[in-house]
Amino acid sequence: MSTGPTPSLAEHLPAMLRFARSLTRDPVAADDLVQDAVLRAIERRDRFLPDRDYRAWLLTITHNLFIDGWRRDRLRRTTPLDIDEHSTWAEPDQDHVVDLRATLRAFERLPQDQRAVLHLVVVEGVSYVEAAAMLGIPIGTVMSRLSRARETLRRVTALPATSPLRLVSDRDA
Repeated sequence: MSTGPTPSLAEHLPAMLRFARSLTRDPVAADDLVQDAVLRAIERRDRFLPDRDYRAWLLTITHNLFIDGWRRDRLRRTTPLDIDEHSTWAEPDQDHVVDLRATLRAFERLPQDQRAVLHLVVVEGVSYVEAAAMLGIPIGTVMSRLSRARETLRRVTALPATSPLRLVSDRDA
């Protein structure tokens, strides 16, 4: 949660965009989704409760708008995220690039519900309880979707069981 009396929407835009890209698998659609989520957050700012986590509220809005749109038109976008175009890290050696691309392709092929949970827990670092609240599902469902997503990624990419497919956080202990 942001410090100070008024949470800053701008500081949470990167997390919203990462989550939107994870959901849509399309950078342009993700930008549109975040724009819609920002508009919705501004329009409904009076509904935000100050004792709640502002980032969680914004990510929930993003997720709900994605689901609403997905249900409305049932057209899933399948344009993969171009890892070279959107890379923000230094280029590792070739073996790591191949592993990373295989993992990204496998992540993009996960069912939407598993992708959403995996992204929230692993990329955004939210706890299982927070992810359950954001997605409106029981914590047991979060844990089972996360387990299935991790297992699928390990199986498809031939990663060892000790591969870092989770964010280590004392919040889930």
